[in-house]
Amino acid sequence: MLTRPPPSPAGPLDPPAIPRAAAGEARRSLAVVGLNHALHDGYTDMIFVLLPVWQAEFGLGYIALAVLRSLYVGALAGLQMPATALARRFGARAVLTLGTLLGAGGYGLAGASGGLTGLCIALALSGAGSSTQHPLASAVIARAYGSAARGPLGTYNFTGDLGKATLPPLVGFLLARADWRPVLWLMAGGGVAVALAVAFLLPRAPAPPTRRRAVAGAGGTEHPTGRTGFGLLVAIGMLDNAARPAFLIYLPFLLQGKGAGLSLVGIAFALVAIGGALGKAAFGRLGERIGVTRCVIATEVGTAAAILAVVALPLTPALAVLPLLGLMLNGTSSVLYGTVPDLAPHGQIERAFAVFYTYTLGGSALATPLLYGPLGDVVGPGGAAVAAAVTALAVVPLILALSPRLGGRAAGRRDG
Repeated sequence: MLTRPPPSPAGPLDPPAIPRAAAGEARRSLAVVGLNHALHDGYTDMIFVLLPVWQAEFGLGYIALAVLRSLYVGALAGLQMPATALARRFGARAVLTLGTLLGAGGYGLAGASGGLTGLCIALALSGAGSSTQHPLASAVIARAYGSAARGPLGTYNFTGDLGKATLPPLVGFLLARADWRPVLWLMAGGGVAVALAVAFLLPRAPAPPTRRRAVAGAGGTEHPTGRTGFGLLVAIGMLDNAARPAFLIYLPFLLQGKGAGLSLVGIAFALVAIGGALGKAAFGRLGERIGVTRCVIATEVGTAAAILAVVALPLTPALAVLPLLGLMLNGTSSVLYGTVPDLAPHGQIERAFAVFYTYTLGGSALATPLLYGPLGDVVGPGGAAVAAAVTALAVVPLILALSPRLGGRAAGRRDG
């Protein structure tokens, strides 16, 4: 009689819920979409380093600079749902590849533009390309890892900050030695290389699961408060995502006011991104141990305190605070993203991610030019940064309201 050998112990990315053959594809999926995430998040934050250059070249005020960034982020946010619909028809791999090519092409066009109008069109096109990666990549990971997806989703979130830690300082370094147009052409070439990697290395996504399987696989449950809980989660994400650009859009000008040059501004964004990457990696796992509520309160209060410190301190101490600021500023997002499958209405993971990203990024795109841009023109970069700290603190009452809908440990209450 033949006996079946005992199963080997599962590794950190090979949980018991995932068959060994599927685990290899899951790891490859995570690596490819992580690389893609690093590119697109780096593309998004490159704009902050380029804003002083565009201000000098085109004579722009803070409202106009906020509009420039919002053209990119607005297209990114507004096309999340259409990107999800396209993926249902053509597959996630094809849409992610085409989106990355469009994102790279937009920056290439920006480098070729001769004036402000062409730059605006190019930024909108690049943002449209970046709209594909957040909901589709998150759904790819959630499907690949099933009930074990919270940790890999935190890892995916972490990879975005690797791009933020790499591309902005690289652009700042190059801008000190070359015109901004060829710098953007170089960045566009890197995007084409990543698009090819997605096309050839990302495993083909399985067919979408049924409604019942989606709920079970994601860990989501259909309960009366699920939709209300998801709405609160989206509102928290909107405030959290508004606070970040509301501060970062003024960070170059705050640092320049303290005596920093463009190269040092690029390094400053790298310091923020390095702290943010650590925050996303740490708090994504920490949320499982101490609960979502405690993590979010700690990161938002820490964000407000660190912003106020950067505003008040001279250049060198302010730079020293930036990694801690990044840790707190980005730590919330991994906790929130990992909670989306749990609160997804009716277990519809892709739609939940698309809605979450649409509202959180769209709110950021609208708030920056309509609120924080005019505020900067009235009270200056320091006053607008203080407003960003207040925005972060506004998350605290909302997470306390969401806490009862998260369950015991998720809410931060230890099991007895």
